[in-house]
Amino acid sequence: MASLEEEFTLSSVVLSAGSEGLLGVEQSSKADQFLVTDNGRTVILYKVSDQKPLGSWSVKQGQIITCPAVCNFQTGEYIVVHDNKVLRIWNNEDVNLDKVFKATLSAEVCRILSVQGTEPLVLFKEGAVRGLEALLAEPQQKIETVISDEEVIKWTKFFIVFRHPVLIFITEKHGNYFAYVQMFNSRVLSKYTLLFGQDENSVIESFTASVDRKFIALMSLSSDGCIYETLIPIRPTDPEENRSLVGSLLFKAVVSGNTQHGVALTVLDQDHVAVLGSPLAASKECLSVWNIKFQTLQTSKELPQGTSGQLWYYGENLFMLHGRSLTVIPYKCEVSSLAGALGKLKHSQDPGTHVTPHFVNWETPQECGLEAQNSEPSRRILRRRKIEVSLQPEVPPSKQLLSTVMKDSEKHIEVELRKFLAIKQTPDFHTVIGDTVTGLLERCKAEPSFYPRNCLMQLTQTHVLSYSLCPDLMEIALQKKDVQLLQLCLQHFPDIPELVTCACLKIFLSIADDSLQETDVNMESVFDCSNSVHDEKMEEQTEILQNGFNPEEDKCNKCDQELNEKPQAKTKETTSCPVIPKRAALLNAILHSAYSETFLLPHLKDIPAQHITLFLKYLYFLYLKCSENATLTLPGIHPPTLNQRQDLTMLSKLPSDSWAQVILPPRLSKALRLQIMDWICLLLDANFTVVVMMPEAKRLLINLYRLVKSQISVYSELNKIEVSFRELQKLNQEKNNRGLYSIEVLELF
Repeated sequence: MASLEEEFTLSSVVLSAGSEGLLGVEQSSKADQFLVTDNGRTVILYKVSDQKPLGSWSVKQGQIITCPAVCNFQTGEYIVVHDNKVLRIWNNEDVNLDKVFKATLSAEVCRILSVQGTEPLVLFKEGAVRGLEALLAEPQQKIETVISDEEVIKWTKFFIVFRHPVLIFITEKHGNYFAYVQMFNSRVLSKYTLLFGQDENSVIESFTASVDRKFIALMSLSSDGCIYETLIPIRPTDPEENRSLVGSLLFKAVVSGNTQHGVALTVLDQDHVAVLGSPLAASKECLSVWNIKFQTLQTSKELPQGTSGQLWYYGENLFMLHGRSLTVIPYKCEVSSLAGALGKLKHSQDPGTHVTPHFVNWETPQECGLEAQNSEPSRRILRRRKIEVSLQPEVPPSKQLLSTVMKDSEKHIEVELRKFLAIKQTPDFHTVIGDTVTGLLERCKAEPSFYPRNCLMQLTQTHVLSYSLCPDLMEIALQKKDVQLLQLCLQHFPDIPELVTCACLKIFLSIADDSLQETDVNMESVFDCSNSVHDEKMEEQTEILQNGFNPEEDKCNKCDQELNEKPQAKTKETTSCPVIPKRAALLNAILHSAYSETFLLPHLKDIPAQHITLFLKYLYFLYLKCSENATLTLPGIHPPTLNQRQDLTMLSKLPSDSWAQVILPPRLSKALRLQIMDWICLLLDANFTVVVMMPEAKRLLINLYRLVKSQISVYSELNKIEVSFRELQKLNQEKNNRGLYSIEVLELF
């Protein structure tokens, strides 16, 4: 069953709504906040739970907003276009739109589209699409024409399918409709001709769509009151071919054909649609919810003040104009079933009543008791008509999953878990995930042979769990030496104790290379360690000073004597990665995890000396890679970075009293950076006495000594610069030339 709850007014008077209604209602970066764009000059940010506006922005007199404002979910900023070509970007702190960022584009904009998980897209009226970042880099770039002359974009929708953006927009030309599907991962644009079975005099009033793994289910509401459904493939077999797609009739006469203010259609879920319009010729406008699967009307609400024929849907709220007020109607849609569609579903029972029987006579009134259903006439009617509808009690997916966890096989649990994660998240999603993990771990302890690693990995990737919620997860993974699951936990859990982090480090350093090669490890943080061409260039250079470290510089005679004895060994040590790529990926997960030096230091003493040496060599290798260029960013989604990186480009941006901070740029937060230097210091502090006695670690310690010495030299020079600039600042404050012309020569060194 579906139900519409009590409506409430979000805004008593919508500015410049006009006869055509609003330009749009769009989701903000917060789930409870929405951007409302009127048909004139104003954008208002509303908070639904408080039923009040949080901010309002208007373009100046003479300008007009031409497409709805949207939120850039990656930055939290707002974007709007006025006068077709002028793009504005602002945030909550900005007050005047005339003073915010402005970019004038070379072509007229149709819509800006933004969804969670990707950058906004700009759709131009000629059908071309650009990403926001690429467009802002060159606002006056040439925009190509995609659609034909006299073809007008009527509707558009932006999806994320398989983590890739997919854009669909519908155009109309002389009563003919066309669908364009743009796949951004493959840059494929497909065009389809849409054919509907409506009358010749009728037109398509409204579009809506939902998406699954293979098709876009496009629904269209015709002016004759019928709803048609067209399945558009996401991955066409021949993108270059202009194919024709025939829409099938889904509903007939859901609204009247002579609605004064137009009609609207939107998909609520896989089984329900909401329709705005007059159901009969003489009736008032209504909002109705229809069940797609069983072709039944579920509920409706009369709107006596009329609407603008616009309907927006976000979360579990429907937005519309009722009269001149922006109205919100919450709704609920239960899982579709035959009993619910026919209104025979019994939601609750009084204590002491009998359980609903498995076989129900639908012609028997609901008020009739068990005796009437079990009576002989009822049984004869059932036998005569052969209508026995089996009503098995519907078990919620969450309870079904928890029941499966306790008794079924690993493969069956994995299938049920995948089904549960694929459905829309329910309010108890976090609780179900926690209970599922707890049940799996308890069963792992009770049954040593039971270890559903695939299920545990799927649950870890939901971003719901933490170490404090399920500490037994990493304990069991350590017992099984499951490095892949441990890597996932290190990447997703923010509260792992230092003792557990060190236990993971021991396993990552001790596991054999052969075993690692057979293990599936996430390699996103690993770059290509072998670069022979670059290494040859490094050998040919005689003087290199990058980030304050010169591998060839000699300021320690004894160290130089040691290094010059075996130059080939030195080259090999400083230019090749000491570990295989999969071990490097695991060590990067350790380095990205949060820690406290006080609690981490005692546990590092328990790691064998040869493993400490190997880890130090890898850290030294990372330092050299980052030092090859002061602005280098290693490839990968989560690459290692230096804790202390020289970034002289920050000089012009820092305050005058912050020159000493140039080696530690403020924008590189310590919580978000890999602590290469910190880890080197911690490992040496915890194990220096042991490491210094190992002959194979002698050359490494010499290199680390020279590394630290070079950093001290850089700090010394920066301190000199800081003192010099402070003196300059004092001179500028003391002297006041009052317009007199003078030339001064200052010698810094």
